[in-house]
Amino acid sequence: MKITVIGGGSTYTPELVKGFLERTTQLLLHELWLMDVDEHRLAIVGGFVQRLVEARGRPFRVILTTNRREALAGASYVCTQLRVGQMEARRQDEYLARRHGLIGQETTGIGGMAKALRTIPVILEIAREMKAVAPDAWLINFTNPAGLIVEALNRYAPEVPAVGVCNVPYTAKMQFLARLKESTGREIVPEQAELKTLGLNHLTWHYGLIAEGEDLWPYVLKAVIQQAKEQAHPEWEPRYLESTRMIPNYYLHYYYHTEEKLREQEHWPPSRAEQVMQIEAELLKQYANPALVDLPPDLMRRGGAYYSTVATQLISAHYNDLGEIHVVNAPNRGAVKEWDTQWVLELPARVSRQGIEPLPAQPLPPFAFGLVAAVKAYEILTVRAAVDGDIEAAYQALITHPLGPRLNQAEAVLEDMLATNWSYLPQFHGKVPPPKRASVTPGGDK
Repeated sequence: MKITVIGGGSTYTPELVKGFLERTTQLLLHELWLMDVDEHRLAIVGGFVQRLVEARGRPFRVILTTNRREALAGASYVCTQLRVGQMEARRQDEYLARRHGLIGQETTGIGGMAKALRTIPVILEIAREMKAVAPDAWLINFTNPAGLIVEALNRYAPEVPAVGVCNVPYTAKMQFLARLKESTGREIVPEQAELKTLGLNHLTWHYGLIAEGEDLWPYVLKAVIQQAKEQAHPEWEPRYLESTRMIPNYYLHYYYHTEEKLREQEHWPPSRAEQVMQIEAELLKQYANPALVDLPPDLMRRGGAYYSTVATQLISAHYNDLGEIHVVNAPNRGAVKEWDTQWVLELPARVSRQGIEPLPAQPLPPFAFGLVAAVKAYEILTVRAAVDGDIEAAYQALITHPLGPRLNQAEAVLEDMLATNWSYLPQFHGKVPPPKRASVTPGGDK
């Protein structure tokens, strides 16, 4: 079996490889190909990965390349974890939003839209190449914004089996299991627990935890509510938890506590991208050490906890026909009967050799569905803009997103977004005049 990682120079890659090393008896992996456009980073990260594998008896080969087609050829699984424009583009997204008084975040709001416009055309190119040189391969997408990426793949490359993965649901499940143990003394093995969750990537509500045939959610919720009542500044207001009986994905803070998040941005630099850039610089120095053959503790500062667990368990469930339940980003296909069958949702699904089968679920209640519907409309418009270079779709996406600009801001924000990312947006070239680039300081402000 050959597995290919597009974006193999990512500082996340060693953790992913650790997951493959832990599953050598489950996955008969022969070759792991790491592909990246940044040859320097690939050499450092790839060299460290090769030492990791060598130190554990070299159960599979690690091959480094900058040739994407060669990397894809004959692959069984393709993991995409790329970042068009690298971390500097993420930093620009954050400050683009801040200078217009909006939320500056990698996947939520206009930062997520800018990243989607840069990324979707590249992901669709990869899908087209897979169809030609790896027709039986599955595309496992970890690239953000994960839900939007899979939405684009489902609409424009449906012949390529694709699924989006995110570490947030698994992290939430682990936190709930820890809370359950603290409050009741009951210890549940993570693989035996099923998280009930529904929504869009980074826009979900958790509402159940099933283990040993029992719904343990009342115990989890009771413990969370009790802790919230004891805290001066709880993560979620007790009244909200008691009323909804759900616990939101933490990304919903950007929607529910927008003013607080905007105040936090006033203290930049460093923004999150700038923090990560520093962490990555330190990690790359450590990876370059020829004596290093274990994951450094600093990797946890990078974020993405449980990424390797989520990605490799999913591949194993498919490869070994396990029929396991995983939370994924996949087309609805009637799982939530009241919603559009084509919408890509984040929800539990059964994973086997037959594919990804979303499990039936009741629709979210109106207080949550209204937000989901608005963001899904924004996603569909953004996909259209990214694929066709449709400037009107881009404008409408901006004014549709709940965290987008006011109507009298929208044109200026769109112009700034295009100017900031123009070299990464060839789909708009020749369709709209080149935007005038704003004068931007090193910190990203006008």
